[in-house]
Amino acid sequence: MSRIEAVAADGVGIAWPGPTDWVQFGRAVGRRKLLLLRFALLNLVAAALLAAAAAQGWLDEMIESDRLHLVKLICLVFLVGLASAGWRAAKLSTELDALEAGRAEPGSKAAWFLAATAGKDAAGRAAMAALLRLKLGQRLAHLRYLANLLVLLGLIGTVVGFILALAGIDPATVGDPSAIGPMVSRLLEGMAVALYTTLAGSLLNIWLSLNCRFLEGGTAHLYARLVERSENDARL
Repeated sequence: MSRIEAVAADGVGIAWPGPTDWVQFGRAVGRRKLLLLRFALLNLVAAALLAAAAAQGWLDEMIESDRLHLVKLICLVFLVGLASAGWRAAKLSTELDALEAGRAEPGSKAAWFLAATAGKDAAGRAAMAALLRLKLGQRLAHLRYLANLLVLLGLIGTVVGFILALAGIDPATVGDPSAIGPMVSRLLEGMAVALYTTLAGSLLNIWLSLNCRFLEGGTAHLYARLVERSENDARL
């Protein structure tokens, strides 16, 4: 326990920590919450890019042209996925930190796996490891689905936009100069719907997919640590 943790536990009779103690405490917290810190950094960078786009006024144009609210729907699906990814990152970080401390969180997949492999032979441990891989993979299945859904919604917006654009063209009035203006306006509105929904779906899919790949890496690390811990326990 560092001096800072000791002061937090019982400040009576303990000298106040100095700069070196604060540095050591920061490093300890960084090691414990490394995955969560990386997750926050990834999304802070993406949010900064989004803020820069908003400062340029690009988002205002996208929202103003969103007559059918498809961009808003895409953003809502993305926010649901991002919130789910954040919750999963926090839980995964807690499980990894517990393993680093030599224990397993009660009710977690880690606790279940270590209890299920205790006393089993090599074949039994291998079977449980395969089952653990499936269970850990299922945790991220809904995130992959939401990321793919963003692309599908963008494509639906593209089709709808082209339909709106072509619906404004009347072959019978193409030669009428007074009808050209409204047709061009309708064509541009439809193209804006098509392009902005495609752009929103594609970019947010990349954002959410990066979070998903990040969590896949953390999950693979958790799986490797659990299998290693199980094999070490079996040798004792």
